[in-house]
Amino acid sequence: MRLRIFSAVEATAHCDLPCGVYDPAQARIEAESVKAIQEKYQANEDPAFRTRAILIKEQRADLVKHHLWVLWTDYFKPPHFEKYPQLHELFNKATKQAGAAGGKGSMDPAEGQKLLDHIAEIDKIFWETKAAA
Repeated sequence: MRLRIFSAVEATAHCDLPCGVYDPAQARIEAESVKAIQEKYQANEDPAFRTRAILIKEQRADLVKHHLWVLWTDYFKPPHFEKYPQLHELFNKATKQAGAAGGKGSMDPAEGQKLLDHIAEIDKIFWETKAAA
């Protein structure tokens, strides 16, 4: 009988996967789709088109929330929240803006722009943290 002894090795990483897999661009692209759909909706009176636009926009808005939540919960860590104390509130505003309060619940392109503005703030902080890593 062979006895194997293993020692525990502590590994630490900034992300749960090697860095490079997270990027606010995914949320931004979906948010750009939300706004574009809102604009197309406003320019078209066809009821069938408008119904389809609403359905697609809601799907895109859900994807925005998904991508934001992944960044919030998987990429950003306690040191980031210490350095950028506004991050929690910013993510809260952005995900609410993607939801019923804005992108998902409104056909007004101005609401889509608000969502893009929140994502731009997150993007700025994200790249500052990447540069510091």
